[in-house]
Amino acid sequence: MADSTVVLTHHDEARALFGFRDENLRRLCSITGAQVVLRGNEVRVSGDEEQVRHCTDLLNRWRNILLNSQELTPSDVEISLAPEPSGSQRMLHTDGHHGSHSAADTFAPNRAVQEMRTGVGKDRVGQIRAKTDGQKVYMEAIRKHELVLCDGPAGSGKSYLAVAMALEALRAEQVRKIVLVRPAVEAGEKLGFLPGDMFAKVNPFLRPLLDAINDMLDHEQVRRYMANDVIEIVPLAFMRGRTLNDTFMILDEAQNTTTTQMKMFLTRMGLNSRIVVTGDATQIDLEKGVASGLQDGIRRLSHIPGVAIVKLTGQDIVRHRLVREIVSAYEADTIQNSSRS
Repeated sequence: MADSTVVLTHHDEARALFGFRDENLRRLCSITGAQVVLRGNEVRVSGDEEQVRHCTDLLNRWRNILLNSQELTPSDVEISLAPEPSGSQRMLHTDGHHGSHSAADTFAPNRAVQEMRTGVGKDRVGQIRAKTDGQKVYMEAIRKHELVLCDGPAGSGKSYLAVAMALEALRAEQVRKIVLVRPAVEAGEKLGFLPGDMFAKVNPFLRPLLDAINDMLDHEQVRRYMANDVIEIVPLAFMRGRTLNDTFMILDEAQNTTTTQMKMFLTRMGLNSRIVVTGDATQIDLEKGVASGLQDGIRRLSHIPGVAIVKLTGQDIVRHRLVREIVSAYEADTIQNSSRS
């Protein structure tokens, strides 16, 4: 009796490998004769030596297909389970060259190239990296603290990196849900003048968060997550009265929350939940005389254990080079006006 263990990176990989209602798993056990059991993120294979070798080989082949194309299709499974040809039949033509690779080996990279061209199969979760020292501090703070408040200029990656870290936590099964929140505060244009129902009215405010998700996952993954309520995008006003456990919450544009709204949002935190609050104190759209919840929260909460305050600067801007110059110009003008008064 022999046994082997294949360690998966996350639970989504197990679902992709085993197929709908474990159809692929049943086929695998039937053909190889091995017994396969999933324990956490470990796949344990047992049987005689040849059964274990065959089953483990197929599992690793399927994992390579997933790595290259983010999907294991029924065609992939059928090709991999087909008897391996011998002799001259094993020689395949790929881009005009001869090689000794099986159809299953060549199929995944070819489809991966096609999917990159069509925009299908995109998955950048875990690949997002900090580009500045400030961003490194920010990402490390999110990993180590349950509540992070980040103030920084436009283009410094506040929202984008927060979404990346939330998806990373979801994949690692540290949380089971992501909630993305924004206050519906206008910068000159009123909600009432926008057409459609409530979701259509708040969509322009929530769109930047959805854009960040769409940049990291393909459309089908986003649709599936949102349909299953794994990812929820909601205006701040709809958060009242909720308690969210095992949830990664992101409050974006927090400079446009009032002190009361900020308190309401922060107290939604349930067991095993994490919160990242982002905003730009130089772009407050609240009515004159109304205190910003972001600035007030940074002042009140900075001394509490488990809370991290991160300040990004113009040096952390990673958009077009002109954005950094634009921000610097406006900051200089603000400082000059303050000194005069």
